[in-house]
Parts: sequence; C-alpha cells; structure tokens
Amino acid sequence: MSAGTGTPYRWIENANLQARNTFGVPAIAPLLVEIEDSAALPELLASAALRDRPLLVLGGGSNLLFAGDPEAAVVTLTGQRIALIPEDDGRAIVRVDAGLAWHPLVLHTLARGLCGLENLALIPGTVGAAPIQNIGAYGVEVRDFIHAVDVFDRDDGCVRRLDRDACAFGYRDSVFKRVPDRYVVTSVEFALSRTPALRLDYAGLRNELAAMEVAAPSAMQVAEAVTRIRRRKLPDPALIGNAGSFFKNPIVPLAMADQLHAEHPALPLYRGDSDATRKLSAAWLIDSCGWKGYRDGDAGVSDRHALVLVNHGGATGAQLLSLARRIAASVQTRYHIALEPEPRLIGAQW
Repeated sequence: MSAGTGTPYRWIENANLQARNTFGVPAIAPLLVEIEDSAALPELLASAALRDRPLLVLGGGSNLLFAGDPEAAVVTLTGQRIALIPEDDGRAIVRVDAGLAWHPLVLHTLARGLCGLENLALIPGTVGAAPIQNIGAYGVEVRDFIHAVDVFDRDDGCVRRLDRDACAFGYRDSVFKRVPDRYVVTSVEFALSRTPALRLDYAGLRNELAAMEVAAPSAMQVAEAVTRIRRRKLPDPALIGNAGSFFKNPIVPLAMADQLHAEHPALPLYRGDSDATRKLSAAWLIDSCGWKGYRDGDAGVSDRHALVLVNHGGATGAQLLSLARRIAASVQTRYHIALEPEPRLIGAQW
C-alpha cells in the first residue's frame, strides 16, 4: 500500500485477472494498481513504475477478452461517489465516479425520479466503461444522456473535461476506444430529466410490459421489463463466463439490406446510423448458420442467445477467439457480411 498524496492505492505484481473478467479466462498482469481517488492519478502515472509504459484500464472486465496475458500495467479505479446537481429546467446533472457498477447507478437515478437510463438496466460493467463502449440496449445509447466525461489525458499529463461532441460517439464506439492508451476516464456526468420520455418500440419491450399487465409504464417499470428480458435471454456471468453480446450488429447500405431481406424475409432490419443504412441482426445471422448452442470443449455459444459466447469453465481466451473467428467466417461465406467483435481484444488482433 502506497500513500502518495494521502490517498492509498494498492500495487499487486503478477496479478491474477481471472476473477476480474466476466469471461473468467486466465490472465496474468505484470502489475495491477487499484486506486480509489482519481485525484492521485497524475502522481501515480508519473511514477517510475508506470511512466511511459503501456496501460490497461480495467473496470468490471465485462467488455474485453484476454486472448493472452496483457503486457500493459493494469489500473483499476474503485471510487463510487455520486453527486446530484439539480437544474432549473427539470433536469439534473448526475456526476458519478468511474468505479461504480452500472446497474446500481440506473436504479439510483430512477429511485430519485430521474429518467433516461431505464432502457440500459442490467448492463454489466462500470460507469467508466459506459462512454468508452457507448453502451446501448433497447433503442437507447448512453451518449444520449452524457453531459461530459472527465479524463486524465496521458499525452499531456492533464485532467480534462470532454463534452459529448468531443467524445466522438459512434455505434459501440468513441474517441476513448479509438485511442485506448490516451485517456483514463475518471468520472462521467449524465443529464437526466424528471419528465419521462419513454422509448418502448424495440425488441419486445411493449410485449414484456403487457405481460406485466402495465398499460401506462413508469420509467422504473420499463427498467424492470428490460431486466426481465435480459435475465431470460442472456446468461448470467456469475453462473457461466461471458461478456454479453460478442459481435456488433452490422450496419450496411440500404440497398444491400433490401436485397438481403428480399432473399431472407425473416432477417430483422433496423434503422442504421442514417436513413441510408440499416442495422442487421447479428444474432439472426449467426443463428441461421447453426451456431446457437454450439460447444467445442469449454468454448461455446449460448443456447439462449446466439450473440453470446460462453466459457463453460475451462476455456482460454485464445480458444474463445478462435471460435469467434470461425463464426464470423461462416457468416461472411454465407451472407457476405463481415462481423466485428464488441469486446476489446487483449493479446490478439481480430
């Protein structure tokens, strides 16, 4: 334990990361540093042990795959403070430390009458990881509610605040993901409203609310419906290793989508990033190629959702990556559609 500026942080050499990634695959980091107060980051990262060396910021480990041991030092932020800044227009800014788990934040904001994050209930991971991946579910992306992201910029050794435009969000993408070694996300501010603007027209959400016998749902009831769907459709990482959806839904030109849909009428289509594109269901493409429920040793595909790769207990990250590549190759051969992984790959390239 080293005190630095008075805030303790813990150093662990040759750290075992198997319990720190939701795939549950083995990996050893040369150095792991846990830090509670991000104010100590500048001093910490300027230390001889970390200065000028590769760095991997690890949150809940729910959106990465260790295909090998990381060469980088690993930093984990553990702060969990939440601050509420009311505004006059019925909104509130909620400032949250990067180390807080995501789902408790959703429940915290809803319990205080703040709406917006309900469709993102039960997504695994931490608050700090949310803008990096631009997490999304049920027709909502987190960028819709991000006010600002506080970061430590390793390029110039300064603390910065990036507004939403500066984050350069895209579909499961951001400036943080495109330059992963530059920024350390330390806290996130969300702009939430006390007036619900519910989004209910995606992936069976209205049907779930109807099954709950809810005709005029509150934001909290929408979150409950999303939670019920996710628990039914997706395997629990606490019971079987996985990182949720492994592949992005491909976005293709409208003409290509129309041709595919004409040939395969059951293929679901959604609006892409513009009216000129459509988002295809990667789960449908994978399922139609026969992968749902597939198992090769301890590496497999969930029998509940074709997008989810699972570790039945003893799979390595390399084995899961090999399976993912075989799945993508089969979709490419059959549909001429390239699949891309959602999780960040450590120790390998796609």
